[in-house]
Amino acid sequence: MRHASEAIGLQSLLGDPAILLAGIFLTATLAWALIWLLQPIAHYFGLLDHPKGGRKDHARPTPVTGGLGIALALLAMFLLVPLPMTWGKGAYLLGGGLLIVVGLLDDRYDLRWWWRILAQVVAALLMVYLGGVRIEQLGPAFGMDDLSLGVLSVPFTVFATVGLINAINMIDGVDGIAGTLVAAALLMLTAAALYAGNEGVALVSAAILGATLGFLLHNFPMPRRPRARVFLGNAGSAFLGFSIAWIVFRLTQNAGHPVNPVLALWLVPVPVLDCLVLIVRRVRHGRSPFAADRNHVHHLMRDAGFSTVQLVLTLAGFSLLGGLLVGQAMRLDVPNPLLLGLFVAAWAGWCALTLRRRRACAMFSALHRGLFGGWEWTRPAHESIDLADEDEEPSFGGKRG
Repeated sequence: MRHASEAIGLQSLLGDPAILLAGIFLTATLAWALIWLLQPIAHYFGLLDHPKGGRKDHARPTPVTGGLGIALALLAMFLLVPLPMTWGKGAYLLGGGLLIVVGLLDDRYDLRWWWRILAQVVAALLMVYLGGVRIEQLGPAFGMDDLSLGVLSVPFTVFATVGLINAINMIDGVDGIAGTLVAAALLMLTAAALYAGNEGVALVSAAILGATLGFLLHNFPMPRRPRARVFLGNAGSAFLGFSIAWIVFRLTQNAGHPVNPVLALWLVPVPVLDCLVLIVRRVRHGRSPFAADRNHVHHLMRDAGFSTVQLVLTLAGFSLLGGLLVGQAMRLDVPNPLLLGLFVAAWAGWCALTLRRRRACAMFSALHRGLFGGWEWTRPAHESIDLADEDEEPSFGGKRG
């Protein structure tokens, strides 16, 4: 009943696409203004990312209140738009609020990693038990009518949620990359929700998209502002990862508005593949999955000659192209197990390619020449090129993914 009443209340709002676009613009404006207002507060309370450690290239302490601004803008939208407050939305706000608070504490005091994981687990459990949002059925991904997880539903949901949160956190290593990849995913998730007839999820996804775009106005490199003036922080990356998990589970596990789980993987391919490959490599070399290094895809692309803007746009283009092609393949009734197999093959291929860092950089260098006409390598003058293989690399400190 609550989904039916929600759809009725939103039908008039979404009947005209201009209204949805206006909502995105309004949320983006709110987020931009709030993030701007939070900058002096960040300096006062010490919510800053300091330029120390081998993996950081910003020149001055930078506020990490981008995630807080996004969350406050969404809260304002929930208060301004007269929509029914369901248990699902309540669980999303509580879980997201918890991640923002713990993330800000971590950004300020550098908490132990297990405090962050504990908060992520609690947020996932709030989503499951309070919001009724969980992964229960994987059958469609394997071309089966029924493959219920049963008692494994809750642990699988928690595992997937924590995984998505940390995938977004780990990809947040250069200006604009996490926000742009999240915005690309949210754009496709909004379209998928509209196509499936789930107006409630579409509106929430569009609002988060707007807030993320407002953040990117502060974070994405500009011609006269080559460096970000605000970062997401651990609070922001956790909140956006949790948001994507909530939207994906609502779309793929709702029998009334079905979206195949395989499509969800192809909407966030870069963070998920990068995270999975790095975890395998770190465990293989006897290191913690949470250890920091310079083997992320954006590090490899920087060392292969991509500028920050070039690599962000290239990865965003890959995400949008992958999501579009897989979505169209599903409309053409391409078997879902085949599309899932392609994702596994992409993971295996990326694992094999990055076994040697020099080989991965050479591939990206060739890609750079093909896309950008062989431009000279562009990077800050102080940054050195590191083509060493995995077993030769040191571990680096720092808090950005």
